Amino acid sequence: MGAARKFQVMTLTDAAAERVRELVENSDKDVLGLRVGIKKGGCAGMEYTMELVEEAKAGDDVIENKGARLYVDPSAVLFLLGTEMDFEVTKFRSGFIFKNPNEVSACGCGESVSLQAADPSAVSAGA
Repeated sequence: MGAARKFQVMTLTDAAAERVRELVENSDKDVLGLRVGIKKGGCAGMEYTMELVEEAKAGDDVIENKGARLYVDPSAVLFLLGTEMDFEVTKFRSGFIFKNPNEVSACGCGESVSLQAADPSAVSAGA
């Protein structure tokens, strides 16, 4: 692997790490972790994407946190810098939640967000 970075793109809460580990362990395929990315869509302009990873892609930013492994799509790194990923179970829904400092706004249904790219120099200077 390349040189170690001074900062992680994303962090996970205990609940999110536990859920990622569960998804990996319960998959009927040989899964390495969970890939997180961003795609254009939804009423606010962007949506988070997640998929189980069977094979790492070149350029993926790999995060190992609390026993869970995340693969961050390289095109999403600047939009996800500083994000904390959580997993929440409520009476009405369960799912991953992204606490993202780059979020400008979100739609009312919570399915899509408007994001701006982070300034990487500001993040690395503070690490």
